Amino acid sequence: MSRDISTATYGTNAVDWEERVDFERLRTERLSRLKAELEKSEVGAVLAFDFSNIRYMSATHIGTWAMDKMIRFALLTRNSDPIVWDFGSAARHHQLRNPWLGTTTAEMDADPHAPHHGAVRPRKESGARAGISTLRGAFNPDAGVAEEVARKIKRELEEFGLADQPIGVDVIELPILFALQAVGLKVVDGQQIFLNARRIKTNDEISLLTTAASMVDAAYDQLYEFLRPGVRENETVGLVSKVLYDLGSEYVEGVNAISGERCSPHPHVYSDRIIRPGDPAFFDILHSYMGYRTCYYRTFAVGSASNAQRDAYTRAREYMDRAIAVVKPGATTADVVSVWPTAQEFGFPDEEAAFALQYGHGVGLSIWEKPIFSRLVSLDHPEVLEEGMFFALETYWPSADGIGAARIEEEVVVTATGCEVVTKFPAEELLIAGQRFYTTSGPLPTLRSAQSHLNTEAGRQAPPARPAQTTAVSAPGSSGATT
Repeated sequence: MSRDISTATYGTNAVDWEERVDFERLRTERLSRLKAELEKSEVGAVLAFDFSNIRYMSATHIGTWAMDKMIRFALLTRNSDPIVWDFGSAARHHQLRNPWLGTTTAEMDADPHAPHHGAVRPRKESGARAGISTLRGAFNPDAGVAEEVARKIKRELEEFGLADQPIGVDVIELPILFALQAVGLKVVDGQQIFLNARRIKTNDEISLLTTAASMVDAAYDQLYEFLRPGVRENETVGLVSKVLYDLGSEYVEGVNAISGERCSPHPHVYSDRIIRPGDPAFFDILHSYMGYRTCYYRTFAVGSASNAQRDAYTRAREYMDRAIAVVKPGATTADVVSVWPTAQEFGFPDEEAAFALQYGHGVGLSIWEKPIFSRLVSLDHPEVLEEGMFFALETYWPSADGIGAARIEEEVVVTATGCEVVTKFPAEELLIAGQRFYTTSGPLPTLRSAQSHLNTEAGRQAPPARPAQTTAVSAPGSSGATT
């Protein structure tokens, strides 16, 4: 049964005169989906250390400073609501400010002779509790922190009658794993349970994801005005970060700023390089609004573009458009990647070496979720696209002159009849950023070879510079992609 997909965006404040994102509904629907996946699984409980899974399960958040420390953990069993063990005073804050974690849980009567043995009775204990993991080994192993984590988990499983069933864990430190096994628990991979629950987005999630993308729309608008010769890549990172935080971003995970000859091969990290006239420059903006992320590439040329850069952009754009045209319920990830080039076609020996250049991935509380689109895995292990999936599609193409490249990314949500693109900053054609230059003959062309030696007899007689190879995309199913 189809549903209406809402990509509506609102202000970041709650108001009494308009229904906006309903956060109580968001919390309830996320937990319901996770419980449904848990019921379908073979495990009795899931234990999360990953911040995104903890947030999806419990709607708790303590900032981004602790994301890489694996210091907090949360448990959901078949017979209980979530229990969160959190860092220091955060647990006390949750008790005061997170009423959905509750003040009672359920306890299995342990006395086999009791009249209500096997039934549940209320136990006065908050779902938000103080607890700490090993700080990635920073605690002295002799302090017994890992063993205390295992004791806490086993206590809950015993009380809910689940200690003899496997427990699914998303990510785990080895000392914690060994401690859980030492108290007799069977630990299995639980990550798929979380990712399957998060695979289809609720309407509130889609609205938050679209709002996050709208902030990046604004960041690109200011970046387009800011780009000019003399700007350094790291300055663009600072500008974008300020725009996003001013608009209400929770976390700017990264701004991938790449320019000039750094574009090919793609290094995936910004530098202090000074941007020059005629440079290609592409950017990926990753940030979070209410936990919901973006992954959003755009490519510009600064001042002017070479023919080779224009052709590279055209190639990347056409691959993108062909991929978007395939997206609809019932299509598969294999259908999408089939319209993308092989790794060998753009200079890599195999798909692993070219991984994430022609690529797609779910976007939600984390950057890379289900489904994944890559020729490395999707042709042999296709995933069916469903209404409510939200993902990003990325294409890349190096320019024939060996200097630049084009990188484009669009975020889409699958609708009943196809998909809707939610990334709105213009990308149909290569944009020229930076100041316009004027000569005695008029405006300097925006499509030009960045050379200064053409005012000679030989130069005036030479035809306009063209790349050695002109590229074009063939129709799906044809034998070739270049001419």
